[in-house]
Amino acid sequence: MAKLIVDGREIEAQQGANLLQACLDNDIYIPNLCYLKEMQDPPSSCRLCFVEIEGYRQPVTACRVEIREGMVVKTDTEHVRRLQRTAFELLLSVHHVDCKNCPANRRCELQRIAKHLHFGLKLKRLEKLERDVRTEEDHPCLQYVPHRCVLCGRCVFVCRMKNGQPLLSFARRGLDTVISFFGQEDTAKDICEQCYACVEVCPVAALLAKHTDHAEVK
Repeated sequence: MAKLIVDGREIEAQQGANLLQACLDNDIYIPNLCYLKEMQDPPSSCRLCFVEIEGYRQPVTACRVEIREGMVVKTDTEHVRRLQRTAFELLLSVHHVDCKNCPANRRCELQRIAKHLHFGLKLKRLEKLERDVRTEEDHPCLQYVPHRCVLCGRCVFVCRMKNGQPLLSFARRGLDTVISFFGQEDTAKDICEQCYACVEVCPVAALLAKHTDHAEVK
């Protein structure tokens, strides 16, 4: 086991373990959206889990750092918070904020991050960007609401992990990027009805199950 200092507190974790996961396991919250503990190669795409590490010239994403003995980490510096708030504000510029009508309300990861960063969900500096996307209801089991989607990729990852190949993937480009469904309708129905892992892992209720037993966000 390796000992490290995080925000002045000593914790222990396996040498070479993921720094973000070690912090989360020790009740040290670091904002994140695209990370899951099962990932061997986290994408670091949300740009929210920045930390400062002694000896590093600039902040780094915690999900891409392996723990080493004696590491000294700070999660709450002015530089870190500025980077996190900027990334979060950019994300909100393409997110449809309608909490009271969203099934993820009070269980939404965006709400948790906003509270942690002391940052409102309503834009103040940036303009709202309109995306040329529509709600997808053609899938036999799933409904996709792209205006809620934060493109974290969790659904794509768990679909591949559960089924050996992803039935979900990113499609289109730029602001119009969405999650797309693959596979024949009957095949998707047979697999998805037994799974719904993508619904359970979605942090913002962008994926919903049509089946009533899975209609609520976990």
